[in-house]
Amino acid sequence: MANLIRSAKPSNSWSAYELTAYNITVIAQSPQEFFRRNPTPPLDDLDPLLINSTVDAVDHDAVDVADDTFHYFTHLDLATSGGHENFVDDFARETLRILGFVERGLSLSMRFMIPLVICGENSLVAPMDVCLIARRLGLRVLLILQEDKTIFSQPEPQVIANAIAAYQYNNLQRGTRGLPALDAMTIPCITMAGTRPTFYLVPVTQALSIAVVTGQYPQTPTNVVKCVTSLGPNHSIGEGMETLEYRRVALQRFIAFKSLAKEYWQIILSEPHCARNLAWLDSDSDSDSESSFGLSDRTGPDD
Repeated sequence: MANLIRSAKPSNSWSAYELTAYNITVIAQSPQEFFRRNPTPPLDDLDPLLINSTVDAVDHDAVDVADDTFHYFTHLDLATSGGHENFVDDFARETLRILGFVERGLSLSMRFMIPLVICGENSLVAPMDVCLIARRLGLRVLLILQEDKTIFSQPEPQVIANAIAAYQYNNLQRGTRGLPALDAMTIPCITMAGTRPTFYLVPVTQALSIAVVTGQYPQTPTNVVKCVTSLGPNHSIGEGMETLEYRRVALQRFIAFKSLAKEYWQIILSEPHCARNLAWLDSDSDSDSESSFGLSDRTGPDD
């Protein structure tokens, strides 16, 4: 694999070839393995219409339908049948917003582009369909969402390339504040095939980043883990959040992923003098033994 040719490419041109060329493997895990806690948290805080109603059943003229719920079903309808890739991005962004990913100090950005330094070339970019950004500590990319735009696109390699770019970018931002670069950080990522999410934890180390920057084969492998949202073999693989059963499962996975992602955001946002500013990240985190699994020196889940 060390003899493979590596060339400078933007992240949206990455394919499975680049993953092999940089010694990156993607490992599928069950929801129990991936989320480590409960992969099916309660949906008690959501509007029951979001959980129990189909798009067609929602009366858009009813005064008792909350505006957020009305807008969510509009985005879901467009993402399902609108025929334009931007509708999927809009729906994904609305899903993250309505599920509480956007907290104080955070912002969702569409089509955000950051540099990707690769094979000695520093003029290429990593375009992200949707990303969650922390604003108050200098811009930091906390979460990346990439859409599966066509049957020929490969969102998995692309979102991994974006995570590598986020590592470079976040450390660049740390440097502007006089902070040392982090040796490793895990970037939570999501890909969307229509309205079907797959969740990722992408560990990026300094060694991997240097290998990409210099176009070299890293001797240490990088293991990315993912969890596909599926209803099982008795259901169509084309079912998405337009169907009630799939929507309930997907919403639970999004909420579970938010709790998991916050653990990694603490590392990305860590600064010696601002621990008090990170208190909001602990609001949904458990204080049991799960919170002490060595996030300071690990980049991914247990081997």
